[in-house]
Amino acid sequence: MNWQQLISNKRFGLEHLHEARKDDRTEFQRDYDRLIFSAPFRRLQNKTQVFPLPGSIFVHNRLTHSLEVSCVGRSLGNEVSQRLLRKHPELSDTHISEIGAIVSAACLAHDLGNPPFGHSGEKAIGTYFSEGNGLILKDLLTSEEWNDIIHFEGNANAFRLLTHQFKGRRQGGFVMTYSTLASIVKYPYSSTLAGAKQKFGFFLTEEDSFRKIAEELGIIRLSGEGEPVRYARYPLVYLVEAADDICYQMMDIEDAHKLKILTTEETKQLYRGFLSKERLERTDMICSMVTDTNEQIAYLRSTAIGILIKECTRAFVENEENILAGTFSGPLINHMDEHVRKAYEACSRTAFSRIYCSKDVVDIELAGYKVMSTLTDLMIDAVRYPEKAYSQLLINRVSTQYDISAPSLYGRIIAVLDYISGMTDVYALDLYRKINGNSLPAV
Repeated sequence: MNWQQLISNKRFGLEHLHEARKDDRTEFQRDYDRLIFSAPFRRLQNKTQVFPLPGSIFVHNRLTHSLEVSCVGRSLGNEVSQRLLRKHPELSDTHISEIGAIVSAACLAHDLGNPPFGHSGEKAIGTYFSEGNGLILKDLLTSEEWNDIIHFEGNANAFRLLTHQFKGRRQGGFVMTYSTLASIVKYPYSSTLAGAKQKFGFFLTEEDSFRKIAEELGIIRLSGEGEPVRYARYPLVYLVEAADDICYQMMDIEDAHKLKILTTEETKQLYRGFLSKERLERTDMICSMVTDTNEQIAYLRSTAIGILIKECTRAFVENEENILAGTFSGPLINHMDEHVRKAYEACSRTAFSRIYCSKDVVDIELAGYKVMSTLTDLMIDAVRYPEKAYSQLLINRVSTQYDISAPSLYGRIIAVLDYISGMTDVYALDLYRKINGNSLPAV
C-alpha cells in the first residue's frame, strides 16, 4: 500500500460531485464536524461505557469516551504525520499532513454502532439467535446471514450506520470520506471469519461498500476469489485502535478510583508504573504541590497517556514498512517499549480482576442482557408475523427510516437490529418497562 493512494478525500456516495470547497475546512475536518452534530453521536451520552450511567459521581459514558479517544487520536495522528513527512519529504504534496484530522474523526465514530448497555448489549443480541428463541430462524437464513446476526458486532454496525442508505437519507449514509470510513474498520473481513473473538468488520449488506473503499484506497486483499472476504488493515486503523486502547484503560482506572473500587495508593502505583526513574522524581515533586487527591490522580493519568502516545507513535513509524505491506500483527500497544508495555499490562490485569467484575458493572450487564433480549425477541416476532394485532402496535413505534417491511427475512432482522442498537440505555429501559406493563405513559 502507498500513502499517495491511501489518503483520499473522496466522499462515499458523492463521488460524482468530487470538487474543492471554498472555505478553510478540509474534507476530513468536515467529517469531524458532521459527526459532532449528528443525532447518533449525541445519543452516545446515554449509552453505558463501563460503569452504570452516573449518579452523584460522574463517570464516563460513550460520548465522553469518544471525545477523549478523538483527542488522543488527533495527537497520535499529528505526531505520526510529522514523523512520516520527515522520513518521506516527497509526500509533502499529499494529504498525509491530515492524518491527525482523519484519525480524530474516525475516533468520534468508532462507537456509533454500539447498542445500549455496552458489550453486554452486543452479546445479548448475538446469543438471542445462537442460544435463545432466535435459534429457530437458523434454517430460514443462509450461513452468511446467520453468521452476521449470531456475531452481531458494534464495529460492523458503525460501518453500516455511516454507509447505509436508510429510508429518507441521502445517498451514501453520512457521506464521509473514504479514508475516515476505512479507519473505523478494525476487523476488515466478513462474519464468516469472525472466529472465537466474535469480531468482524461489515455485514453482508455493506460488503460491496467496503470492497469499493478498499479498491479505491489500494488496501491489500488477502483472500482469493470465492473465499470469504478478507483485507489487510487500513494503516490508520492502528492509530484509532491505539487511541481507544489508551483511553478506555487509563480512564477506567480513574473512574474506578472515583467510585472507590481502587484505593488512592493502588491507583497512583498503576499510573506511576509508566514513568522512568528520572520522570518519577519530577512527577512526585509536582504531585506534592497539589493537595487535592483527584487532581493528583488526574495529573498522573495525563502523564501516562502522554507516554503511551509517544510509544505508539514510535511503534507505528518504526513498523511502517510492515504496516503498508499488510504483515504487521497485533495492536501498537503490543509493540511498545517493554517498561511501558508491562505498566499497561498491569493496568489491564487490575481492570479485569477488580473493575469489570465489580458488582456495579455486573449488575448493569445483567439488567442490560434482560432488556436487550426481551426487546429483540418481541421485535423479531413482530416483523415475522406483522398481521398480529400486538405486532402492529410494536411496529407502529418504529421510525420509518428502518425497513422493517423488507422483502427478505434477513432484511427485516437487520432492520430490527438497526432500531434496537440505535436506542440509548434510558430509551431501551423505558420501552422495556412499558412493554412489560411496569410503567405507563403520563396522561
